[in-house]
Amino acid sequence: MSFLGSFVLRGFGITLRHMFVTYTEAARRMLGKRTNGRRGPGAKGIFTWQYPEERVPLPERFRVLPVLLYDEETGAIRCTACGICTKVCPPQCIWIVQAKGDDGKPRQKPEEFTIETNVCMNCGMCAEFCPFDAIKMDHRFELAGRERKPGEIHRLPDLLVSTAYYAKTHPGDWGREEEKRRAKAAAKQ
Repeated sequence: MSFLGSFVLRGFGITLRHMFVTYTEAARRMLGKRTNGRRGPGAKGIFTWQYPEERVPLPERFRVLPVLLYDEETGAIRCTACGICTKVCPPQCIWIVQAKGDDGKPRQKPEEFTIETNVCMNCGMCAEFCPFDAIKMDHRFELAGRERKPGEIHRLPDLLVSTAYYAKTHPGDWGREEEKRRAKAAAKQ
């Protein structure tokens, strides 16, 4: 038998094994016996996600587009318009305009924050280099719309998400960040 033929036979064997596991798991479920669960990484057999109603659980590190965090209690945006994210962004798709006070002096908050979504390569470097933990990568990937141009550019109101939303979608990362924040506050006192 040729070398290639052995790989074809191995592929058939894997397919047959999956077929038999599917039918045995279905039979076990019909008989009311306990199975290893229908969903998740350890699930066996064939099953279908009914997409709009059922959502596939996303890994915590899954990233789509950057968002800006604001504190729910104070309503203050964490971004200070320092511009580090614009400098480290490989495709240069982030633009920031720093706010100015009544006296004309710059303030530490963005007046405009814009991301061009069709240029963004979802690398996460902006979130990684942000010294104030203001930029995070979000899980929302259903960004399709009926019009082309309005969906390409996300402005400041479109990018704002609360810290509670981030804590819900990224519980592990949020817990580690809060521990570091508490340790810094304790070190200052």
